[in-house]
Amino acid sequence: MAATSNGNPSREQAHDAITADEIAGLEPPNQSKPTTDAASEKRPNACTFSCTPHSPQHETLTHGAVTELMSQSKRPKPTAVPAADAPSTLEKARKATRGLGLRSGLGTYIESPETNPAVMEYDDDFVVINDKYPKASVHLLLIPRSPAYYNQHPLHVLSTDPAFLAEVRKRAARLKLLAASELRRQYGHLSASDAPYQSALEAMMSSPEPPPPPSERSALLPPGRDWAADIVVGVHTHPSMNHLHMHIFSREMHSPWLKHKKHYLSFNTGFLVQLDEFPLEKGSERFHPGSWPNWDMKCWRCGKNFKNKFAAFKAHLVDEFEGWKKE
Repeated sequence: MAATSNGNPSREQAHDAITADEIAGLEPPNQSKPTTDAASEKRPNACTFSCTPHSPQHETLTHGAVTELMSQSKRPKPTAVPAADAPSTLEKARKATRGLGLRSGLGTYIESPETNPAVMEYDDDFVVINDKYPKASVHLLLIPRSPAYYNQHPLHVLSTDPAFLAEVRKRAARLKLLAASELRRQYGHLSASDAPYQSALEAMMSSPEPPPPPSERSALLPPGRDWAADIVVGVHTHPSMNHLHMHIFSREMHSPWLKHKKHYLSFNTGFLVQLDEFPLEKGSERFHPGSWPNWDMKCWRCGKNFKNKFAAFKAHLVDEFEGWKKE
């Protein structure tokens, strides 16, 4: 995604597009979130991890849990390269991908992660970003930084390179916990099954005794709701962006950026290959999803078939979201 001279993303940045309009750059850039009912929408913009706690107790949990997880992958400072040095092979490969259009929009995060506000964390091998157009409450992308990996098709490299698959699984497992903690931060106070955890946490934080460090709290609190069960990790069989990337997202599909039938189908059908399905066997049918844009839309929660009626289905998703967050 190209950036303006002041470091902010330009209005024609690419994103993880699915539709022809998006690939052509006709999808509008991020705007203010549509007005919603405050009683049903007490959360920040989709997939942002800035803290807007509902109470001091939530603030303590958020900073503790997220800080603990994020500290495992702190951002290193970029190393200065003498001007006389010849460009590295990695830099040559990255430059070769520039100027290839909107489908190469993820390249900017690989090249300059330290200057991009969408980047959550990065190191020499991977960068993690908030999806610019999230399709759910939480939607992250895990992107390898080496051209040896990001130039490959995800289904191929995840099926033929055991070392790469193992590394992706390790990182995805930690990001899944981070995403789950963000779901708890957003919706835990509304969830019936999370009430024991929330009550115990409030008592812990209200105690005159100093609370234990975040790393020790989970062992002292009831488990509550399994938020990680609502996080999905996978890749598309035909990615819309050139650079390989993994999706980590919450399955409730609640987002103003879920605008088309293809948006929903691409995350809720066989078009998405989940990480635990790898490695795929050579010649697997999973490499060929077929005419997936013509498939019916079936609710991820109740299974009801809405076929091609997207407007009715989007309204149904809102109702399902209200029920889901209260479970």
